[in-house]
Amino acid sequence: MELYTNLRRGERGAMLSIGAYIFLSALKLTFGFAGSSEALKADGFNNLTDIIASVAVLVGLRISQKPPDENHHYGHLRAETVASLLASFIMAVIGLQVLLGATRNFFTPAEQAAPSLYTAGIAFFSAVVMYSVYRYNLKLSKEIGSTAVKAAAYDNRSDAFVSIGAGIGILGAILGAPIIDVLTAFIVGLIILKTALDIFKESVMTLTDAFNEDEVETLSAIIRKVPGVRKLSDFKGRNHGNLMFVDLTIEVDPLLNVMESHWITEEIERKVKKTKPNCVVLVHIEPDYSENRYFLEEED
Repeated sequence: MELYTNLRRGERGAMLSIGAYIFLSALKLTFGFAGSSEALKADGFNNLTDIIASVAVLVGLRISQKPPDENHHYGHLRAETVASLLASFIMAVIGLQVLLGATRNFFTPAEQAAPSLYTAGIAFFSAVVMYSVYRYNLKLSKEIGSTAVKAAAYDNRSDAFVSIGAGIGILGAILGAPIIDVLTAFIVGLIILKTALDIFKESVMTLTDAFNEDEVETLSAIIRKVPGVRKLSDFKGRNHGNLMFVDLTIEVDPLLNVMESHWITEEIERKVKKTKPNCVVLVHIEPDYSENRYFLEEED
């Protein structure tokens, strides 16, 4: 099935992110401590949280490939969402640690030498690496239609921006304003917490079967234009991993035979899948008597 093939391709993006984060976090933490840079150390801790998030995506993609069984009739596609939810808690804890460390250094500053110039170079080098990873994952997410890989790509991009901010903070500290280094570390901690909150909110929305109103309007417009559909009387949608499940109730001419009614359902599925390839549509058909005088007279 193409969906599972795409999930396996999505693993490449997660593994690339993990490799990049392991390398960069080790580089930043090593030279952050050696070069006396709070901003670079905070950025290194930020990358540690990104390793956890990327591993969660990888594990989720692996479990999501398991076929349906007697306890999971719709498959295991939500494993990725559960893993992301757990990762958000871990990220929040590390973000709080970075904030507390920066706050402590702000109010009780120790005599500390200005950061070494090479720490700024490492920060800017990291930004280039992460932006390259972002471009790769964004391209991959569009090719396979994966929201998880797309989210990972945007996380890569935010990390590139964080590294640029860290580099700027380090340069400010070298130029005689060491407080900028500590303030940048504080900002990085806030970014970690915001990323954790965003992942948490998105995961909870998915697990509680929330559905985007814009998607409802787009798909409803497509369905109403299908020949033979008189009314769209009910629309329910939910996300299950990378799949979108839509349950519809439409009203049609009661004089249609089974084959004609079935053609309408197939046309709805075809047009929806053309717009949303990973959408599974279930259509319930009911007769619409409002335009059929014969049936109304019979009821009288």
